[in-house]
Amino acid sequence: MPFRYTTNLSEVRALAESQARGFGLPEERITDFVIAVGEVAANTVRHARSVGSMEIWRAGGEVVCEIRDAGVISDPLAGRKQPPLEANGGHGLWLVHQVCDRVELHSDGTGTVIRLHMSLSLDHDETRPRGCSLGPGTS
Repeated sequence: MPFRYTTNLSEVRALAESQARGFGLPEERITDFVIAVGEVAANTVRHARSVGSMEIWRAGGEVVCEIRDAGVISDPLAGRKQPPLEANGGHGLWLVHQVCDRVELHSDGTGTVIRLHMSLSLDHDETRPRGCSLGPGTS
């Protein structure tokens, strides 16, 4: 059952940490996972201004977090390239792309779904480009 949140980001982060640890994410990666989940959830509060929902599960050799809200992201490549240091926004999603092994983003008139993937193995391939899957198969 999804966890629903409005402004309770400390609960989002605590749940992300607890679930990641429970699913066996290495300690070295838990902080990155919590930061990534917190950044996406904060975007719900700041930009979507709707209730958000979060589900975390283990799939094969990774932990997946899915966050949904009623907001719309108009740029399908949001977070894929580093924003200028002086930019007033865009740093959070860029950071998410840096710490997660894969980020899927699907956004349309019904809302946004973002899935964050992190390998349970410390041996995950650091050289492969981190990516963003776009399209109806991600919702």
